[in-house]
Amino acid sequence: MYEEDPANTEQRADFAATLRAAITARGVTLTWLRERLAASGNPVSAATLSYWRSGARRPEGPRSLSALAEIESLLQIDPGSLRHIVGSSQRVGPIGAPQYPLEAARLERATAETFTALGAPVMDPGRDVSTTAVTDVGADGFVISRTTRTLLQCTSGTITSVPYLDLTPGVRTPAPIFRVVSGGRISRLHSHPSGEVHGAMFELERPLGPAQTTMLEWKLEYPPGYPGTRETGHGVARRARELVLWTRFHPDALPTWLEETAETPGETVETPMFLNGATTLHQVRHAWGPGMLVLRWGYGDRA
Repeated sequence: MYEEDPANTEQRADFAATLRAAITARGVTLTWLRERLAASGNPVSAATLSYWRSGARRPEGPRSLSALAEIESLLQIDPGSLRHIVGSSQRVGPIGAPQYPLEAARLERATAETFTALGAPVMDPGRDVSTTAVTDVGADGFVISRTTRTLLQCTSGTITSVPYLDLTPGVRTPAPIFRVVSGGRISRLHSHPSGEVHGAMFELERPLGPAQTTMLEWKLEYPPGYPGTRETGHGVARRARELVLWTRFHPDALPTWLEETAETPGETVETPMFLNGATTLHQVRHAWGPGMLVLRWGYGDRA
C-alpha cells in the first residue's frame, strides 16, 4: 500500500493555510481569482484552486507553478511566499516512451550490447532535460573534440550512474578518449567488437531520486590514428526540453557545404545549412526526441 511522504502532507497543509489566509486578507473569492488568472494568461480551473485552498492538492505541474507568481501578485503577498512553500516538483513532465534514435537495426543491437557490457539497463531511468554539445573543428577540417554539458533528470527509482555512447555508423574506429569535466567520474569503459559503438559509464557525484536533477559535463577527444571525422551530433532516447549543437570551425577550414540530418522514429529530414560569413553554426531543438541530430560538412562539391 502506498503511503505518502509526511513531508509532502505538511507542505500541502502549509500551502493551503497560507493561501486561505491571503484570500481572506484580500477579501476576494476563488471566482475572482480564477477570472483574473485567466485574463493574465495563467488559467487555473476553479476546481484546482479549491483543491489548493483545502489542502487536498498542491501545485505540481509547470503551468501550475508558473501561475503562483501571478497569484502572489493578485493577493498582494510577498513574491515567492507561496512558491517557497511548494518546494520542488516531483513530476518529471511528459517524457514519452524511450526509444533508440537509430534507423539501422544492426547498430541498435550493438548499442544494446554496449549498454549491457557497461552494466547499464538498455533504457536507463533518466533523461537529458537540456543538453549543449560543443564541437571544435581543426585546421584540417576534422573534429578535434566535443564537450557535452547535460542537465540530467531521474524519471523513476534512483540513479547513481549514467552511460553515454559515441557512435560511428559504418566506420570501424578505435576507442575515443572519454573525460569527465565535472559532475562525476568514469567507472567503466567498453568498446563494441564492431568498432562502431564506444561507451563510458559515468558515476554521479550523488544519487538522484525521482524528478531530481544534476549537471554532468564530459569531453570526447580522439587519439592519434583515429579516422578523421567531419560530422558531429547528439542523440536522445526520450523527449528533451532542449538540445543545442554548437559547431566551431577553424577560420582556415570553413566548409563549402553543411548538411543537417534530424532522425526520429517517424522520419529522417536532411536540410542544407549555411555559415553566412560566420565561423560557427548552432542547431536548436525544443521539446524534441527521441532522435538523433547530426551535422555533416565537407569541402569542394557535395558528393
